[in-house]
Amino acid sequence: MPLLWVLRDVLGLTGTKFGCGIAQCGACTVHLDGKPVRSCLLPVGTVGSREITTIEVIGATPNGAKVQKAWLDREVIQCGYCQSGQIMSATALLDAIPNPDDADIDAAMAGNICRCKTYVRLCELSRLERHQPRYELCHAHREPGCQ
Repeated sequence: MPLLWVLRDVLGLTGTKFGCGIAQCGACTVHLDGKPVRSCLLPVGTVGSREITTIEVIGATPNGAKVQKAWLDREVIQCGYCQSGQIMSATALLDAIPNPDDADIDAAMAGNICRCKTYVRLCELSRLERHQPRYELCHAHREPGCQ
């Protein structure tokens, strides 16, 4: 059984979403020992005693709280379906690399699909720590105006 179903159906932690079921969209992202993983294909039996962090508790961590606050301040939310995976990926990035460059951001966020096309706001959010221009566009998603 995939970890996602244990989180959602057994434990009632429904913040982590089912998107594609093939680990390509990022909606099911959780942290396993601090690293982002796709829970839709991860067999629960392989988790063992490793630490699982979900969107329900990420706001209790310093970078998780920072990302969630910026998420609201920058009004990133559209439909909201992808947001838990996006927040988990952005938090893992800042945990691993406190001052990520464009390549780091693009690599960390490229595996998250947003059907509402909020990539401009997502990339803006990810670049907050570096004080990049407010409307800089994300290279990974090839939005109009990418350099």
